[in-house]
Amino acid sequence: MRETPEELNELQALLDASLSRSTSHLRSIINSERSLTAEQLTQVLTGMCTLALATVTARSEPRVSGVDGHFLHGKWHFGTARVAAKARHLAVRPAVSAAHLRGEDLGVFTHGTVEILNPQDGEPAEDWPDLLAYFKDFYGEDSFDWDNDIVYYRLHPHWMTVYAPDIAKLTAASQS
Repeated sequence: MRETPEELNELQALLDASLSRSTSHLRSIINSERSLTAEQLTQVLTGMCTLALATVTARSEPRVSGVDGHFLHGKWHFGTARVAAKARHLAVRPAVSAAHLRGEDLGVFTHGTVEILNPQDGEPAEDWPDLLAYFKDFYGEDSFDWDNDIVYYRLHPHWMTVYAPDIAKLTAASQS
């Protein structure tokens, strides 16, 4: 768990607010008995988590693709090739939706906008050196030309909810 107490509080407030703004149908499925707290979520979302990431084309057509998601400091982080279609989409339309699913045991659903962490022709995010060190440790120092091949994003969520029907099973699996 890499989150500070402040980041956990922000994440918990987001989870609570998102669920309270959801439809009655969604709240009948996802409730306090079938969800996770911010602290539980950060304990479950460790390492690489495959995300289904939805972007939008210039013609407003939806596109979904997979990315390696890393849940760090209460937000999703992911990368793609600088030449990928999703990178072109995100450069002009930063709104995204992301879903992380583990069978019927876990669903994390997020809507928000992305920030480019390492722009090719601009200043990187303030915490980029720490994030880059994490990614190089995870993928290997020589896996990519980190400056030219890969663009990384942070998803700033405005809505996020979690479905976890068996919290004990899910948290036990993450601790083993």
